[in-house]
Order: sequence, then structure tokens, then C-alpha cells
Amino acid sequence: MQSLFFSTQADRIALARQRYFEEGELPSGIVSDAVFQSWARCLRQKQDPRAQLEFQPVSASRSQLALQKNRLLRDAWLAEASELDAVLGATNCGAMLADPSGVLIGATCSRRVHEKITPVAHRIGVNFAEEAVGTTAPGIVARTGKQACVQGAEHFSESVNFMHCAAAPIRDIHGNLAGVLDISSEGIAFNFDVASVVGLYASSIENRLLVSQSNEHLIVRFQISPAMLDTPLAGLMGVDMQGHIVWRNAAASRLLGMRPEGEQTGHSKVDEILQSSFAELASVRGSSHSLLRLPNGLQVHVRCELQARDGRPQVFAVGNSAPVARAEYTRTDVVLPAVSAPEDTSVPPSVAPVEPASLRDADVDLIARTLKECGGNVSAAAKKLRVSRGLIYRRIQVA
Repeated sequence: MQSLFFSTQADRIALARQRYFEEGELPSGIVSDAVFQSWARCLRQKQDPRAQLEFQPVSASRSQLALQKNRLLRDAWLAEASELDAVLGATNCGAMLADPSGVLIGATCSRRVHEKITPVAHRIGVNFAEEAVGTTAPGIVARTGKQACVQGAEHFSESVNFMHCAAAPIRDIHGNLAGVLDISSEGIAFNFDVASVVGLYASSIENRLLVSQSNEHLIVRFQISPAMLDTPLAGLMGVDMQGHIVWRNAAASRLLGMRPEGEQTGHSKVDEILQSSFAELASVRGSSHSLLRLPNGLQVHVRCELQARDGRPQVFAVGNSAPVARAEYTRTDVVLPAVSAPEDTSVPPSVAPVEPASLRDADVDLIARTLKECGGNVSAAAKKLRVSRGLIYRRIQVA
């Protein structure tokens, strides 16, 4: 009788795999539950683990449709692809992006002479769904929406048991699976923490996607360190003009001590979650940041920007001339103390004429006062002034 006490994990997986597929013995404690459940689904679909696996693309029309439907996702991927390619350049790994169904819509260059499967598999339109290629990391993520790692003989098909892959989900503003990022290696096992790397870049792509999908949302960035505000670790949330939190990323949920956005129902009010009104948050100009005390006691650095319909960020300031109401919500800008001059009781011979404010200044002042009266609600202010919201956005931008 063969023993499960082999010297390497790869040997133990190979034996557990053999016993499961040939004798039906469960691979308990040898492979992850995600891999085992995937094996079971593949068997129920009458797939043969000994069959030669072919990475076939979907039809040309479906491939083209996948590219068109996921334009914003691809743009977010392309913004990170060159850096990711450079990071993985000296390793044995390549990266690819798939849509929610598992169809490949982007990949880094394949340039290693020993690779036989990767150049074929990493083609636009190749279907990595579990139903098409069996157990793989991107297939599991497309099926479950959860991060997965599949190494060597953990793949369902014997013909690819020298592949190693790790994948992470990318979500949209609705909390739905928007895509899958995968890092794979052919013939050589990972010699670094691939789960952390793929998770980090998936978060970076997801953050870009969330921002690009946020039309007329106030984007709130926050973290415990200001140096982290422009990194994949930043907490992000999108707030509509009525002060409702439309979406938040996983980092924001963790900082707030809340469950992931996908498990929430309805939209919470920003003043309930952050204990700061829309107007207070909107007063934080684009290049600066403020300190905010979260309800759980954490102090975080916050920066906000308005995402317009054309996708371009705008500096958004409401009532920035007035002091912030909450004591714990303070600007980090240096404020010089006012120096009081000695009181002059003499009557000046003449008073210098005050330069009249321009029409534009008066216009901006009126908009700022109306926005303050409406609690930062741009729609309500536009209705009260009988102007378009676009005009208010433009005036705020130049304020």
C-alpha cells in the first residue's frame, strides 16, 4: 500500500489525485476545498482528467463582444500591465486578464523559450471557464468570485499538471465580479508569495475601474497613512450627490470594520458611516488631505475628488471658506496664527476704494452659498438657482 507521507507536497497531491479519480477516495487535507469542489464539478460535467486539454478561443463575435463590453476594465488593466510585466519580467511568470465568464481579454508578453502552453493559452478570446478547461485558478475565481491558487497536479487535466497559477477577483461598483487577474508559471513552481502579488495588482486594477465607473460621484480616499492614499491599499468609496455611499472597496470595508460591499444591501448615508456630511467631505480639495476620526476610533487621512461624466476628476470644494463643524475633522494644511496689530483709534484721512467683485466672483459666491443652504446637494442647488448641474460643477472647479 502506498503511503501519503511523501517528502514533497507535489508527491502528496499526485497520490491524492490518483486515489480520488481512480478509487473515489476524498483528498481530505491534501488539496484546498476550492480545488476539491472544482474537481467534483468537473466530474459531474463528465469531463475526463486524462483527456488532452486544448485552449480554444470562443467565437470571433463573442471575443469581440467581450472586448467591447469590458472597455473600462481593459483600460484599467492597460494602465497597470506595463508595470506588472516589468515586475514579473525576471521571473518565470506571466499575467492575464479575463472577463467575468473567463474569456481572456488581455495578457502580458510571453517570451520564454521553454513555454509551450502559455503562448497558446494566453491568446485573446481563449475560454478559461471551468466548463471549458477544468480546474484552473482563473476558472475557480470566475465560478466562485474568490481568490484561488492551483499548482501542478491540482489542475483537473493531467496534460497541464506542470502549470502553476494564482488568480484574484476584480469587482465593479455594484459589487459584482467584473474580471479575473491571473498570474501563471509554466514548468516552475512559484518561489514568491504569488497570492499577495496577484491580490495587490487586482486591487489596483479594481480601484481604477471603480473610479472610472463613478459618474458624478464624490470619490473619497482614506487610509491611516497619507503615503498610502495613492496605492492599491487605499480605502475608496463613491458618494452620490444625495450623500449615499454607492460603493466602497474591500480596503474601505476593512478600515470601517464592515463586511465586504457585496454582502451589503441598500446604500448607507455617508454621515452615518464616516460621521461627516457630504459638504464637509467635498470641502477637502483635490491635492490636500484632512484628518478624520472614524466611528471605530481610527484616525485616517482623507482626500476627495469629484468624478465628472467625462471621467475626468475635478477639484470639488463646498463652503471651503467656512470652518469645519466637527472638531476631529481638521485640515492638515499649516495654518499660521493671526497676528493682531495694535488698535488704531485715529480716523484715516481717506478710505481706499474697495475693488468691486467681478460678476464671476459673485456668481461663484452665490453658488457656494446656495450649495451650503442645500447641504451640498448639487441637484437641489441647481434646481433652486434654475441652472444646470454642469454649470455648478464648472463654477466649483474654478473656485
